[in-house]
Amino acid sequence: MNPIGIIGAMDEEVACLKEKMSGVRITTKAMMDFYQGTLEGKPVVVVRSGIGKINAAVCTQILADDFQVKAVINTGIAGSLRSWIDIGDIVISTDALHHDMDATNFGYPLGQVPRMDVLSFKADEAMAQLAKEVCEEVNPEIHAYLGRVVSGDQFIADSEVKNRILENFGGYCTEMEGAAIAHTAYLNKVPFVILRAISDKADNSATMDYPTFEKQAIEHSVRLTMGMLKRM
Repeated sequence: MNPIGIIGAMDEEVACLKEKMSGVRITTKAMMDFYQGTLEGKPVVVVRSGIGKINAAVCTQILADDFQVKAVINTGIAGSLRSWIDIGDIVISTDALHHDMDATNFGYPLGQVPRMDVLSFKADEAMAQLAKEVCEEVNPEIHAYLGRVVSGDQFIADSEVKNRILENFGGYCTEMEGAAIAHTAYLNKVPFVILRAISDKADNSATMDYPTFEKQAIEHSVRLTMGMLKRM
């Protein structure tokens, strides 16, 4: 049975998942440790990709090539782009795009990768809907939202930049890996979903809020990921 790939950008985002695995075998490639084993009775490969879009894309391609994963779950944290999405809440991707891609001089819409046939990369609808249902069960104290995830190689901590991203792309949250994972999964025809617990508001308070709420946000993501695996 082909495994499910689970990617987190940072050690903190996947450490709890690794601790709960059984029958673990570790493979190292591209300076990443791929933990292959069983979690909630399902075959999985859990990996820390590292921060940023290139690391995330490399990681996803290895999961597709070397482990033939049947699906990818990307778990992690993000900054909210909407006033009503609070710290601790979770955004589940409907789609993802690169907010730092700009080929408008060649006639492409802002955010579209030149010569790609899509602007954004659609998440698997069944996985996204399952994530929302599970989140409401395992994290009843917070809200879960289905919406667009926008990614760039920037930590957004400026209200002006945040507002520009929101105006251009209408996203629900911003972070640094999701679109690269979505892009790579799309090229490999691998179903995916991105799960993002909100750690800050991506504004002038972000550098203060992020370290304070990071742990809480990760706990919500871990509970959601484990709950999804039980029902997949």
